[in-house]
Amino acid sequence: MHLRHLSVTDFRSYPQADLPLAPGVTTLIGLNGQGKTNLVEAAGYLATLSSHRVAIDAPLVRAGTQQAIVRGVVIRDGRETLIELEINTGRASGRNRARLNHSPTTHPREVLGTLRTVLFAPEDLGLVKGDPSERRRFLDELLVARQPRWAGIRSEYDKVLKQRNALLKSAAPVLRRSARRHHSTSTSLSTEAVDKDVDVTDSALRTLDVWNSHLVKVGAQLLYARLRLMRDLTPYLTEAYDEVSAAQSDARIAYRSSLREEASAAIAAGVVPELHELHDELLASLKAVRVNEIERGVSLVGPHRDDVLLTLGGLPAKGYASHGESWSYALGLRLAAYQLLRHDLGDDPVLILDDVFAELDSGRRERLAMLIADCEQVLITAAFPGDVPATLSDSGTTYQVTLGQVVRAD
Repeated sequence: MHLRHLSVTDFRSYPQADLPLAPGVTTLIGLNGQGKTNLVEAAGYLATLSSHRVAIDAPLVRAGTQQAIVRGVVIRDGRETLIELEINTGRASGRNRARLNHSPTTHPREVLGTLRTVLFAPEDLGLVKGDPSERRRFLDELLVARQPRWAGIRSEYDKVLKQRNALLKSAAPVLRRSARRHHSTSTSLSTEAVDKDVDVTDSALRTLDVWNSHLVKVGAQLLYARLRLMRDLTPYLTEAYDEVSAAQSDARIAYRSSLREEASAAIAAGVVPELHELHDELLASLKAVRVNEIERGVSLVGPHRDDVLLTLGGLPAKGYASHGESWSYALGLRLAAYQLLRHDLGDDPVLILDDVFAELDSGRRERLAMLIADCEQVLITAAFPGDVPATLSDSGTTYQVTLGQVVRAD
């Protein structure tokens, strides 16, 4: 699998840009702010419908316009597929739209899987040093790259969670008042008022039970998929970290769930329960925290509350790993994802390295260059030609990016 051509219109800083591509290594050289990262960001967006730099689409649309267009021609097994994405921010333009070979799709998610990329960027240091949301996102995006259907399940979970949280916030005053009434000896309320309060409380609890069942059904699926993914990813991670760092530090990952203590401990130890077991445990865990959820007005159990513990030599990488070790760990996670996709799919994803080599010492640069030498297609950005090992830059194509102008270097 590789990209044969990439073009953007009104994307980031570009009114228009075209980038011919080929298998092998393509290097984009340009100082910061010249637009090189914008191009590989567009390539990543074609594969994931998201940016590695921002959480929303609005910054992707060039200032003063309301729509950006990203196009890519993908070659896979000798067949050519054109992906076209419209990123819309104006009310008149409506939602984002997608086309495959000029045919409109019902939903942009239908293009997922046509192109697969693994992108490593300076922002990935957050995988090691950042919040749990960074690590959850890593797992979920890899799930989607592995099987695009998980994009729909993730979206459904987010919608259910939003509705459940809204109910907890809106019903909290009623449920708290009911709790206070049951613990009070006051008889100042009339029987009619008490009966009305009981009816409202019962209705809120029944509605909460309905949303519990929705959350448990989708959440158990997502949790089950994450656990299976981590089980498959771990061997690749250990190998990738050792190869990048030239050291054996026993890099491992463990899943920290928000389930009850016994189940959470088993999962952290590497147990992958069956789907129905996770369903029942998630439901029981929700019941166990119901009072706290009502008090706080937020959902306290589910995949959205989970984390991934990264360890080196038995110690948490966050807080203990040096800067170089943290870089090696983040890079190891991405390389492990690459190898897992390569093994599962029988195709090489497109590997994107955005301003990475400048952050690595000379030893790690050369080891990384050797590790990716056999990848079908690699896109690299760098501020200076000397940042990229000659074994990569000399064997591929180099473009100079200056103020949005992309010119092939002689």
